[in-house]
Amino acid sequence: MRRVIGAAFVSLDGVMQAPGGPEEDRTGGFDLGGWLFSYFDEAGGRRIDALFSQPFDLLLGRRTYDIFAAYWPFVEGEDAGLGARFDRARKYVLTRGAQPLSWANSHRLTGLDGLAEVKREEGPDLIIQGSSTLYPQLLAAGLIDRLILMTFPVVLGGGKRLFGEGAPPRSMRMVEHEVTPRGVVIATYEPDGQIAPGDFGAATTPSPAERERRARVAAGTW
Repeated sequence: MRRVIGAAFVSLDGVMQAPGGPEEDRTGGFDLGGWLFSYFDEAGGRRIDALFSQPFDLLLGRRTYDIFAAYWPFVEGEDAGLGARFDRARKYVLTRGAQPLSWANSHRLTGLDGLAEVKREEGPDLIIQGSSTLYPQLLAAGLIDRLILMTFPVVLGGGKRLFGEGAPPRSMRMVEHEVTPRGVVIATYEPDGQIAPGDFGAATTPSPAERERRARVAAGTW
């Protein structure tokens, strides 16, 4: 069985929109594209190289597919090698649309059942790039096996977030981490079941002020 691995660049406030350049994705008026540029360093580059050094397939949302298909088949220079690997990889696009998928080795998936079937097959890991709309539904369906986050020391204030509306509550377990010289936190997580809430004050009798505060919360006047 294959693994589905999400690999994402995110800001401190969880935004993952257009990390690579100003014209990558201006949806919603986002004008801070290219925000990771000043913080990317050799340590981050090594982590990306390691991620794509083994055989892999890509799992993409439709908009990220469009961005990649317009860039990677035509890239030159030092990124040409990665572009060639992306060309050879199978691209699974999770979309309900019927637009052509003209990039070599592209395959349409119209729903999570199709993805689950692909996941059960023999083959390399499926790596998610970009594709913010995928994460809530994949997490809810239990289809994410590993999450690699590169968190950059910036606050963007708005934009598409990694786990946006519709993301279910889940616990994650960190299995690996490092901090780069430029302050990028690279952490790898795996699903760890449901959240188990606790209460540090469970053994303490609430004060009159606390009881009054809770009453205001319940009444909607707090």
